[in-house]
Amino acid sequence: MNWLWFHKLASPPYAYAVARRFRPWLLWPALLLMGWAAYAGLFVVPPDYQQKDAYRIIFVHVPSASMSLIIYSIMAVSSAIGLIWRMKLAHAVAAACAQAGTVFTVLALATGSIWGRPMWGAWWAWDPRLTSELILLFLYLGYMALRASFDDIGRADRACAVLAIVGVVNVPIIHYSVVWWNSLHQGTTLSIFGKSAIDPSMVTPLLAMLLAFALYFAAILCDGVCAEILRRERNAQWLTKLEPIKQGSLKAA
Repeated sequence: MNWLWFHKLASPPYAYAVARRFRPWLLWPALLLMGWAAYAGLFVVPPDYQQKDAYRIIFVHVPSASMSLIIYSIMAVSSAIGLIWRMKLAHAVAAACAQAGTVFTVLALATGSIWGRPMWGAWWAWDPRLTSELILLFLYLGYMALRASFDDIGRADRACAVLAIVGVVNVPIIHYSVVWWNSLHQGTTLSIFGKSAIDPSMVTPLLAMLLAFALYFAAILCDGVCAEILRRERNAQWLTKLEPIKQGSLKAA
């Protein structure tokens, strides 16, 4: 297997150019797909026979909760790559993931609380799924706080990588919490490879929104990685070849 592409991505100039090139090709399809999925979820699919229209928040809650787990897994894998192969760019990817993962986790908790109020009669319950998702938020916040506490980027990378790798044990706990413990939270309703537990008319916009969120995350990850590269490579000679506007943003960083 040719791993040349992998080694090329370890080069900050190459990774910066790739991220800038792919960003618009990820962002605009994400926004268009997000708009269609939101319209279909709100106005096309029928109401649920039990939850009526209250269930429609699922088209935001489920994709955001799924992305919170996916992003943390990417952050942990990137951290492991950075530790094992001492690839600085992998640490940059992990750092960029933390901010995006925090936003998706907050969105998942907020929409879950809004959905839980009419279903459970309370904004919050110390349910295994909700509690473990809250712990995930603390892991994201702890990662960012730990990184901010170091002046030396190398030490910050190593310490944060250990935290990310240790914390990944919470990901399967969140996923299987509704199976392992008695839970107020409903079981898995969406399956990409198997049969989903919801009406087929609801599956397509839900999968479309999940894909839209994934593409949007990829787009903002490109922005985050570029910002991390500029911060880490501020004294590198290759930056002098960038356009003046990029030099100005570098000085601002």
